[in-house]
Amino acid sequence: MQSLRKGRYLARLARTPDDLRAAQRLRWLCFVARDGASAEGLDADGLDAACRHMLVEDTSTGRLVCCFRFLPLMDGGDIARSYSAQFYDLSALGSFDAPLLEVGRFCVHPGTQDPDIIRTAWAALSRIVEDGGVRMLFGCSSFMGTEPALHAEAFAMLRARHLAPRHWLPRVKAPNVFRFARARPSGRPDPKRAMAAMPPLLRSYLAMGGWVSDHAVVDPVLRTMHVFTGVEVGAIPPARRRLLQRAAS
Repeated sequence: MQSLRKGRYLARLARTPDDLRAAQRLRWLCFVARDGASAEGLDADGLDAACRHMLVEDTSTGRLVCCFRFLPLMDGGDIARSYSAQFYDLSALGSFDAPLLEVGRFCVHPGTQDPDIIRTAWAALSRIVEDGGVRMLFGCSSFMGTEPALHAEAFAMLRARHLAPRHWLPRVKAPNVFRFARARPSGRPDPKRAMAAMPPLLRSYLAMGGWVSDHAVVDPVLRTMHVFTGVEVGAIPPARRRLLQRAAS
């Protein structure tokens, strides 16, 4: 993919080991250093070598302000290669007969608030989807904190409106999960509060018709809870898909 510029922001693929380390440093800052750890570490794992890495830079300062990694898969037969497959039984997706794209480690520098950063990242992701003929986006969407009560309203909204179709539904694989789809409702969730409590990436997926697993995996290392999230490209509402296509052009 060629570089993509939107205003002061430039989205480009990582090309060098230094580019990858910059992404890993930003990931550490977003996912680990937020809990008081040193901001000088790296968030790295074995899947980094198999993935491509997208960087969004502020051209006025040269600062890396956003990054994500992505793993293209030929079809559902490759699903076991994904990061998500470590935590979810994705055998139902094994029959998906078109290209998929796993998106992960999506993060924005905590010192920035410009919505154009997210827009630039989504424009780059939309171009990857179009260029690769991708028919499904998927990944893990993380909530900060491991106590289900912290996310009760968001989980209630997911249970009520956004569970995966039964034919794609991920099954439990991880040893520590919260089955929010089985939780007893404590009343109807307030849509505005529930959506405000969702991780930003998950909000974007849901706005495109995305769906989630019926349980959340508890990650004690990163102190998060995450849900499997899928978006079938063909099901994205036409108006939103046109916006994404224009942004990617």
